Amino acid sequence: MPTLVLVRHGQSAWNLENRFTGWWDVDLTEKGVEEARLAGELMAAKGLDFDLCFTSLQTRAIKTLDLALEAMGRLWLPVEKDWRLNERHYGGLTGLNKAETAAKHGDAQVHVWRRSFDVPPPPLEPGSPYDLSGDRRYAGVEVPATESLKDTIARVLSYWESRIAPSLRQGQRVVISAHGNSLRALVKHLSAIPDDEITALEIPTGQPIVYELDGDLAATDRYYLKDL
Repeated sequence: MPTLVLVRHGQSAWNLENRFTGWWDVDLTEKGVEEARLAGELMAAKGLDFDLCFTSLQTRAIKTLDLALEAMGRLWLPVEKDWRLNERHYGGLTGLNKAETAAKHGDAQVHVWRRSFDVPPPPLEPGSPYDLSGDRRYAGVEVPATESLKDTIARVLSYWESRIAPSLRQGQRVVISAHGNSLRALVKHLSAIPDDEITALEIPTGQPIVYELDGDLAATDRYYLKDL
């Protein structure tokens, strides 16, 4: 039966600084590097192996995958990178400290932006230093100005259906290194979590989540590898 492993990237610099990150490209902290290596060591120790790897176009997820694969002795595995696995775009909140944003807009409003299913944050303003529309890696992509969780789920699932699911149906063992919200999208889909419950799901950094799937890619089991 197909096996799928999901790994949220290790701690990033802006995770540490409590800032809204979204599509902005930030690196791992030393702790994040260690989390990634330990994830790889754990996967190797538990006997996991893969045929195909997927990640986003963001450094923190790419490095997490590379460090984990290095720890497994599997740096040679094929890797596909796609923007549709990127983190949710936080629009005009990008770069802001979450505590300062709450003080400015109020806890209730920030909670709506962060935790509602279909309400996006305010859009990124034209000319913002965080505007990625001219970034080479997104050539040909309509970079969003903001995204709700619903928007993020739609793009992640389009990639799931077009590329990842077919690989799993062919019997390939897959690992995905991505982000809190892009992985929420996959967990919601695979575990059939309702819209009003998925926003409360927290996915910790650097902790592999294992899905055991049947031939129709329905989840028969889901667990954190550390708990096995």
